[in-house]
Amino acid sequence: MARIISIDYGGKRTGLAVTDPLQIIATGLAAVESKDLITYLQKYFIAEQVELIIIGMPTNWDDSDTHGTPLVKAAIKKLEKAFPTMPIKTVDERYTSKMAKAAMIEMGMKKKDRQIKSNVDVIAATIMLQEYLNTPNP
Repeated sequence: MARIISIDYGGKRTGLAVTDPLQIIATGLAAVESKDLITYLQKYFIAEQVELIIIGMPTNWDDSDTHGTPLVKAAIKKLEKAFPTMPIKTVDERYTSKMAKAAMIEMGMKKKDRQIKSNVDVIAATIMLQEYLNTPNP
């Protein structure tokens, strides 16, 4: 089987997570500057077989767009252009950053490390991916 990659896209940074080849466990991969995302993925896709990209779609409680929604929609267009044969699915990313911060505290991560925003981005991408894997018939 091929891997699934998860993207927590942001204006400055993007958190990435990936499954193992059997698609059982999500693991944090990297945080990259958003402007470098396509280049990073091109290199990654050469090294690893990936069959699906999931990307978090930011929405409000009432499913209306947030300030980040247009950024993610633009990123999806760039991904579709760069990887035309790669399926891309959007997933709900509400609360993943809060869940990531809570997980960091629960893991005993030092306050200094919790303040590094790239750590939050990677953990948020990992949470999104693990939730996707845990959903029956995603």
